[in-house]
Amino acid sequence: MIIQTIVFYVLAVMTVGSGLAVISSRNPVHSVLFLILAFFNSAGLFVLMDAEFVAMILVIVYVGAVAVLFLFVVMMLDVDFAKLRAGFIQYLPIGAVVGAILLAELILVFASGSIDISKPAKMAMPMPDPAQVQNTEALGNILYTNYAYLFQIAGLVLLVAMIGAIVLTHRARVGVKRQRIADQVARRPKDAVRLTDVKPGEGASWKSD
Repeated sequence: MIIQTIVFYVLAVMTVGSGLAVISSRNPVHSVLFLILAFFNSAGLFVLMDAEFVAMILVIVYVGAVAVLFLFVVMMLDVDFAKLRAGFIQYLPIGAVVGAILLAELILVFASGSIDISKPAKMAMPMPDPAQVQNTEALGNILYTNYAYLFQIAGLVLLVAMIGAIVLTHRARVGVKRQRIADQVARRPKDAVRLTDVKPGEGASWKSD
């Protein structure tokens, strides 16, 4: 328990520090790298909570796809970040007001007793024994039995969103060579190969039709 507590505090401190470095770093590439570090530390915290599936998804999806995508976009696009930060002071009062309103709402919610963090939440069904049913197995049983149709609907929604994004961003370009499968299949050897008798001391010349 002592080792687990030490590991928890180390991961928690590194997660909070990485999160602060994300928003305080002046270099956007460094911000993305600190974000990846925060994801790894969060995955370690989930492992300590016996939520290995969530930790795996956090590393594979967020670190392996989202964060790496952010990193490549930041490194490849020539974004003028100085111009983006130019209006920070101008919109600072509005952001401060919105933040104060959200903080007041959270204080009112906790002060009214609507959310009692001292009492554990009651569950309709008891949790399975981790020694008999693994976390990933229990989640898969629920996801592909009780919520199978909702899972399929979510996949269709993502498919429609992907098709819509492709349609909206697709632009027809003029002067671009395109691959024609039918012409390649119908191409004959005599149209692509020409035998030339090269005489000694002379080079081969090619004259296109």
